[in-house]
Amino acid sequence: MCGIVGILDPRGQGEIEKRLLERMNETQLHRGPDAGGVHIEPGVGLGHRRLSIIDLSTGQQPMANADGSVVVIFNGEIYNFQALIPELGKLGYAFRTRSDTEAIIHAWEAWGELCVERLRGMFAFALWDRNRSTLFLARDRLGVKPLHYATAPDGRFVFGSELKSLLAYPGFDRAIDPCAVEEYFALGYVAEPRTIFAAARKLPPAHTLTFRRGAAEPVLRRYWDPRFTLDNRLGVDDAVDELRARLAQSVELRMIADVPLGAFLSGGVDSSAVVATMAGLSQAPVNTCSIAFSDPSFDESTFAQQVSDRYHTRHFVDRVDSDDFDLIDDLARLYDEPFADSSAIPTYRVCQLARKHVTVALSGDGGDESFGGYRRYRFHLAEERMRRALPPSVRRPMFSFLGQVYPKADWAPRYLRAKSTFEALGRDDVGAYFHSMSIVREGMRQRLFSGAFKARLGGYHASEVFQRHARAADTDDPLALIQYIDLKTYLVGDINTKVDRASMAHSLEVREPLMDHPLVEWLASLPSSLKMRAGEGKWLLKRSMDSRLPADLLYRPKMGFSVPLAKWLRGPLRDRLRSTLLGERLAATGYFDHRSLRELVDAHQSGRRDYSSPLWALLMFDAFLRNVVDCAAERPLLKTA
Repeated sequence: MCGIVGILDPRGQGEIEKRLLERMNETQLHRGPDAGGVHIEPGVGLGHRRLSIIDLSTGQQPMANADGSVVVIFNGEIYNFQALIPELGKLGYAFRTRSDTEAIIHAWEAWGELCVERLRGMFAFALWDRNRSTLFLARDRLGVKPLHYATAPDGRFVFGSELKSLLAYPGFDRAIDPCAVEEYFALGYVAEPRTIFAAARKLPPAHTLTFRRGAAEPVLRRYWDPRFTLDNRLGVDDAVDELRARLAQSVELRMIADVPLGAFLSGGVDSSAVVATMAGLSQAPVNTCSIAFSDPSFDESTFAQQVSDRYHTRHFVDRVDSDDFDLIDDLARLYDEPFADSSAIPTYRVCQLARKHVTVALSGDGGDESFGGYRRYRFHLAEERMRRALPPSVRRPMFSFLGQVYPKADWAPRYLRAKSTFEALGRDDVGAYFHSMSIVREGMRQRLFSGAFKARLGGYHASEVFQRHARAADTDDPLALIQYIDLKTYLVGDINTKVDRASMAHSLEVREPLMDHPLVEWLASLPSSLKMRAGEGKWLLKRSMDSRLPADLLYRPKMGFSVPLAKWLRGPLRDRLRSTLLGERLAATGYFDHRSLRELVDAHQSGRRDYSSPLWALLMFDAFLRNVVDCAAERPLLKTA
């Protein structure tokens, strides 16, 4: 895994300052501590930090073709490069290395912009073709690897794996995008293609960007999209057999490495299925890493141990104290944007543990989205049956009224906590799903934001993110629709962002077999009844693992990778929360209504309400302001060892 940066002068061939390019490159030292290099020619500069995984001796970057006219910098892995090498060899391209990086160069020479359609893997790369005066950027289909870009104040086009590389460019405008703030407080992250800064953008997953020198603007192109056709009529037994074969192929491709390799093992279904598959493909014991929590209500380590014992893995466990909240400022510097998923803390810790033993770790990320595993899917389908049973003219006014008058009962048993359900039933399917995914619900955001800030939003509502993707989903199946939305939003903006930044902070490469795009495409062709049946999510995956994993692991309630936020904010973080939310820094933004902030803090700390999610989002937003926005341009944005 690596970090890439670059500068293009689209108007001419002005000099690119080597020291500036190196400074941008060094902000991402953590992504590639093994080597670094730059390539500079008139009007173009490319920089690369390398974490050596494959072809340790000859895979250095930037890498050029034989005559130096094509230069590439690359972050990620191309898993099918060994199949591409002989194919490209038959077309006359000679390989000087055995690296996947060189495969990208010759794929571009052979197929041009269509080369990305031949690549199977996780990647973000930039390629400069001098003969065509073209800069070409590409990002993998599911957004595993990040790529950010901006037009600098001097007119140059700049890009990098992480926002911190752009922030190192002189004069970069750190003005915050109000719409990004709305998205953050609704979703807990800033959704593609926005960044928190108005001046910068994320290259969306499955997109390329082509910038030809002399053109006024770059050209964006989407090259892939999952289609939920649901028309594959395989029987259950055949589907089980094919899933096992596809999973084995995906895992085997991701076990190619010239450095120590292992896997995360949380004790959940997805990571356990990956480890079981790895064990069947490996003659040596698999290295596995788990986090145990001192609070038993958050601890899955006993289930991870069951899998380790069954497959005789070399198992490493670190115990995390329930009050492990000292990472707040470090996470703010690491993510460059406000990021409100508190599971970033245990994710950071498990990556820290894994790096002590391996350089590459396989994970189970992506399984919930493609197999239909989230508990919220079951609730949404139940609500959707009721939405479809009642005409909108009756349903919307009735349930909207009930949602307004029914009390919020955090203290009550779940079956009495109907307020959120009533609110969802008063909306359409996409609006209801957005409501269920919001960490700060619409009514609370309206109270939380100041009048002046709401005016700056100009009527923008973060639900447009979901509506935009729903319009492209091309399915009316209720489960497929929300799976598609999650693949475009939550998976990319939350899960992949969290894992990329946490792993790269420790120079660890994480590979996700369940995000193999042929596997995702195949699963999207299966009917929803194979994913959720009788209220059981991941039905097909669990069926395929029946003989390979314990039943009490497969069919237990999903726990998730979480921390005791509510307790922290009433206990050890009590004073910090109050001083932060009611302090000068948040007030100075003008974004928030001070009285609403005080009411949130008082209600939570008194125990009357559980407002842990919005309060944590505010705490992390303040940490972002202090550690990124207020950070002088010359000061390091990420602490390095």
